[in-house]
Amino acid sequence: MNSLNPIFLCGIFLLHSLQTSFASVVSTGDFNKDFFVTWSPSHVNTSADGQSRGLKLDQESGETTNAFLPYFDVLFLSLTTTPSTGSAFASNDMFLFGQIDMPIKLVAGHSAGTVVAFYLTSDQPNRDEIDFEFLGNVSDQPYILQTNVFADGFDNREERIYLWFDPTKEFHTYSILWNLHQIVFMVDFVPIRTYRNHADKGVAYPRWQPMGIKISLWDGSAWATRGGKDKVDWSKGPFIASFANYTIDACIWKGNARFCRAGSSSNWWNKEEFSSLSWKQRRLFKWVRKYHLIYDYCQDKERFHNNLPKECYLSKY
Repeated sequence: MNSLNPIFLCGIFLLHSLQTSFASVVSTGDFNKDFFVTWSPSHVNTSADGQSRGLKLDQESGETTNAFLPYFDVLFLSLTTTPSTGSAFASNDMFLFGQIDMPIKLVAGHSAGTVVAFYLTSDQPNRDEIDFEFLGNVSDQPYILQTNVFADGFDNREERIYLWFDPTKEFHTYSILWNLHQIVFMVDFVPIRTYRNHADKGVAYPRWQPMGIKISLWDGSAWATRGGKDKVDWSKGPFIASFANYTIDACIWKGNARFCRAGSSSNWWNKEEFSSLSWKQRRLFKWVRKYHLIYDYCQDKERFHNNLPKECYLSKY
């Protein structure tokens, strides 16, 4: 049956509650304190208490200053017709392992061509990166959620799913769990994708480079919707994405990787119980893969000329 069993969902939320109880939370959501604006400050709207932020996209957001915006509970991002425009913000700190939960309400209505990105990146030439990208669509057609992993500068690890709800009606939480053992992408704490640490088998894994959090909204008309066939329709703007009530529970980078890799009570994410999906999580993971997965690079033999990446033949949990 193509529906989530409430019992399984309760199990996931219980697991999340146990996780957060083990750790000292870095932040529970003041965008002004934790983030700085990187693009188009005039198109970033933050609540007075810093608990919400919105980003707006329109044809007037063509500011080219490289200033980062702080994170807030609700975020709006803006786009324009020129290649260099858009809006973005980034975290003040860098992190090495942890969990980030970001509630997002996506651009409503005719959102074709727009891209909302929530990701971690090391910003190095051989960068590591963990991506959520939300690809807009024409009215009454579903959003596509694309995920990707960069490890030691190499990516080409895209997966795409349709969400099982309308992500524009209310906030939904998108999470990244990153530890020594695995990366888990979650939607409302339902695991939709894993990327395991198979470094011992010659597969690159993000494990040494600290990463910052970045969020952006931009014009992806060239590729985002039906391979670029549906462009941003500026008459439908402005386009607004909202962010709220985020949690950052991660090891702040202080220059020593050993501290973040240590098995301590504060580094709960490195504990053995989070080294793989639980049986409840595995059941939900399989449900997502069966009913909502629309593209998996590990199934694209033509793209890789029948030479799929090594991790495609290894366990996912």
